[in-house]
Amino acid sequence: MSSSTTEFFAIAAGVITAVGVSTSAGAQSAPLSAQETDPNVMGWMQGFPPETDKIITQPDSVYFSFPRLRWSVCHLREFLPTEEISRGLGVPVQLNYPSPPDFAELQKQIDAVTFTPQNKDKEMTWEQSLHANYTDGILIIHKGVVVYERYFGCLEEDGKHAIMSMTKSITGLLAEILVVEGALDDAALVGDVIPEIADSAFATATVRQVMDMTTGVTFSEDYSDPNADIWLYSAAASPLPKPEGYIGPDGYWEYLQQVAPEGRHGDEFHYKTINSDMLGWIISRVSGKSVTELVSERLWRRMGVEQDAYQTVDGKGVPFAGGGITAGLRDLGRLGQLMLNEGVLNGQRLFPAEVVEKIRAGGDRSKFGDGFPTFGAGSYTSQWWVLHNDHGAYAARGVHGQTIYIDPKAEMVLVRLASFPQAQNGFIDPTSLPAYQAVAEFLLER
Repeated sequence: MSSSTTEFFAIAAGVITAVGVSTSAGAQSAPLSAQETDPNVMGWMQGFPPETDKIITQPDSVYFSFPRLRWSVCHLREFLPTEEISRGLGVPVQLNYPSPPDFAELQKQIDAVTFTPQNKDKEMTWEQSLHANYTDGILIIHKGVVVYERYFGCLEEDGKHAIMSMTKSITGLLAEILVVEGALDDAALVGDVIPEIADSAFATATVRQVMDMTTGVTFSEDYSDPNADIWLYSAAASPLPKPEGYIGPDGYWEYLQQVAPEGRHGDEFHYKTINSDMLGWIISRVSGKSVTELVSERLWRRMGVEQDAYQTVDGKGVPFAGGGITAGLRDLGRLGQLMLNEGVLNGQRLFPAEVVEKIRAGGDRSKFGDGFPTFGAGSYTSQWWVLHNDHGAYAARGVHGQTIYIDPKAEMVLVRLASFPQAQNGFIDPTSLPAYQAVAEFLLER
């Protein structure tokens, strides 16, 4: 299976790992609609106690299968151990909103924006696209002002939602900050930074190759193969007690120490989540702080966020740097605005502008390949997706429809949290990407 289509949630082990999700029958056939699978309509975990068939528990292997995932994405902390990403004790910095009448009118106008999905002839409205993509939360900031905000399904304005592989982009942002500030040499070999990795294929890769996922490392994601690497990774990362007789690696970092080579470093982009966890180890080693501490110190405590976030951990307490964060919608909007402003938020510079300049420039497009037809001729760098379109857009992306989409030309930040039945962005992009572009064009014309 193409690595571009996955962000695996290892339901058999009860722990998020690499790059895919639910393979339930519901995800393979025509699913129920967003309205029909609203967790409040389905009745998941309602009542004292809930009805037996409405209980979603761990370690049952169904808790992240559709339609249960529509409840679970807002409740990961109830299934898995986590570490807090603290916002500190300061007062949140309020986002800017128009007057209530103007805000209502803007929402009405944006809902009516039309676009044509990829490879389709029939137009769709923005509001229709929200339901088509099983949106749980949507926020649009234009020129520093919130012009659109809605919540659906399991998500309320004071709730939090799993952001899946958008976590990678936060990990990559921290790494790029350390590079620009001179604390991390992206030309260094991984083995020189992490001596414990000496026997792994990662040892001879550069830090930059890990950041851009151009490493030549073995990582199979063939879910039909019970011996595929993805299942071994899942077993290693599981925070649950290892079964009797288990002899494999214990935790993310032990797994990374035994990764075999495949191809040459630097030749091609291959979306493999083990790169993100390797990067998490690298930035923790050079900074002397865990990934959760770094996110808190460098971002959350300084952005004026409203809520603490949290991040899942393996059985040894190592944060899942490739997909473990759950956060609030507005706080993710603040992160997007920080990127749009090139490191400045609330009048304070949090990191050098060069950090964002390097990310916006993108990676080597010749290495991106043709495995992402719905995304287009883009690139990947520092764990961010770069569209190379006329608006200079770039994004953090995660399965089931998570995105922070930044459009510099339109001065727009769009955050969408969702629980689409299928994990792969290839099923969602044909509607989402034209919708984002249409809203950006609408805002440019205002």
